[in-house]
Amino acid sequence: MRFLRLLKIIAIGFRYGLDEFFLGHERVRGVRATVNAVLFWRVLGEPRAVRLRRALEALGPIFVKFGQVLSTRRDLLPPDIADELAKLQDRVPPFPADEAVALLQRVYGRPLADVFVEFDRTPIASASVAQVHIARLHDGTEVAVKVLRPGIASVIAEDLALLDAGATLIELAWADGKRLRPHEVVGEFSKHLDVELDLLQEAANASLLRRNFRDSPLLLVPEVYWDYCSSEVMVMQRMHGTPVSGVAELRAQGVDIPRLARAGVEIFFTQVFRHGFFHADMHPGNILVTPDGRYVALDFGIMGTLAELDKQYLAQNFIAFFRRDYRRVAQVHIESGWAPRETRIDDFEAAIRAVCEPVFAKPLKEISFGRVLLRLFQASRRFNIQVQPQLVLLQKTLLNIEGLGRELDPDLDLWQTAKPYLERWMSEQVGWRGLIEHLRQEAPYWSTVLPQLPRLLHRGLARMGERDAHAAQDETLRLLRIRNRLLAVIAAALTVIAILLAVA
Repeated sequence: MRFLRLLKIIAIGFRYGLDEFFLGHERVRGVRATVNAVLFWRVLGEPRAVRLRRALEALGPIFVKFGQVLSTRRDLLPPDIADELAKLQDRVPPFPADEAVALLQRVYGRPLADVFVEFDRTPIASASVAQVHIARLHDGTEVAVKVLRPGIASVIAEDLALLDAGATLIELAWADGKRLRPHEVVGEFSKHLDVELDLLQEAANASLLRRNFRDSPLLLVPEVYWDYCSSEVMVMQRMHGTPVSGVAELRAQGVDIPRLARAGVEIFFTQVFRHGFFHADMHPGNILVTPDGRYVALDFGIMGTLAELDKQYLAQNFIAFFRRDYRRVAQVHIESGWAPRETRIDDFEAAIRAVCEPVFAKPLKEISFGRVLLRLFQASRRFNIQVQPQLVLLQKTLLNIEGLGRELDPDLDLWQTAKPYLERWMSEQVGWRGLIEHLRQEAPYWSTVLPQLPRLLHRGLARMGERDAHAAQDETLRLLRIRNRLLAVIAAALTVIAILLAVA
């Protein structure tokens, strides 16, 4: 079966001229004339990026999804290919309703009528991994039921094995193969699929995002009904709204479109800088808008996370960027370990300046956060900087948000809209508010450790006494002096903490 699938992939590759990507390598350049002679019948009038997109569409939904993930790695791909792959649409015919019903009854271990009083056999959405049906619980609650495609795990496993083999071929046959790190890309794709194949993980993502925005007037997230969820089924609150791309319909409903655009920016920066957990697949198909102008988030298979270190890195870079301190931007890259220690700061600073200086010559509303980040990634390539996957997801999501915001309101000034949230977050991280918050976080640890210090000190002295009593006596005096100083510092620190907590 896998052999037949491989033959199909090879045939489609030749049909769309994908051999061009491999026959450019000096090792196999002599084969190009032979291949062109054998395939004299084909006409390759379209650009290579278009042909690659069409080939992935012909190969089926898993390869389409791989192309979508690949399009987010703009730090690795030529711009023409990344732009074309971003056009891939994950539109897949639904699988038969009987299969969906059979899977649900197997998961629940009882007839479907015992679980749902109503179940619409016609899905309202269908993608490569799952499809969604509308149903009603016995208490009258209207729900959306996401059902995994039967047998999809084995299909994905086979295609992933072929993709991994293809990654090896790319490394061997393409001049830029190793720099593109194809095995890493396939591994990243595999991680995305692992989450999408486990609907419990997606449900957990939705639940956390809903908790983060529980009292928000800007964003609604469906409630998850855990009693009905499994790794193959996710049941959540049915959400109603108009697709965000339906601008004319939203205007007819009286929605304030410029305000909606600004709210989208606020939601994004709140997710990234306050929560460190963001929806990383915010294309228009995953966003609805209610008549009162609130966003509705859908599909939580791809989420991004940022650790505190990542956020600190971003904060320092933003501060240095706004000050046009490009040397500091270069230093932060090296200090964080993302750029090799041997990187020449002067050269790296010059490359960053070449990217950023033209930006400040434009009106703020014409500046794209995402494009600046992308150009920095591309400039970093020649310095052997390994771009972190979470930042690539962030950049991809930022591009989506910018595109969505400016589609809603062409005059949207993204920087001016985002600035208050960035300044507030930076103040919380690097200002006195950040100091208080860090002290609060560390307080439980020190409240546990401080009472143990005398016992730990006594135990250490006892062990030293066993080894050398005379030496220990001198060491004891030294340690006692250190202890007295330490206790004085600790007492002063606790006093400061108490004052700060009382003020806060």
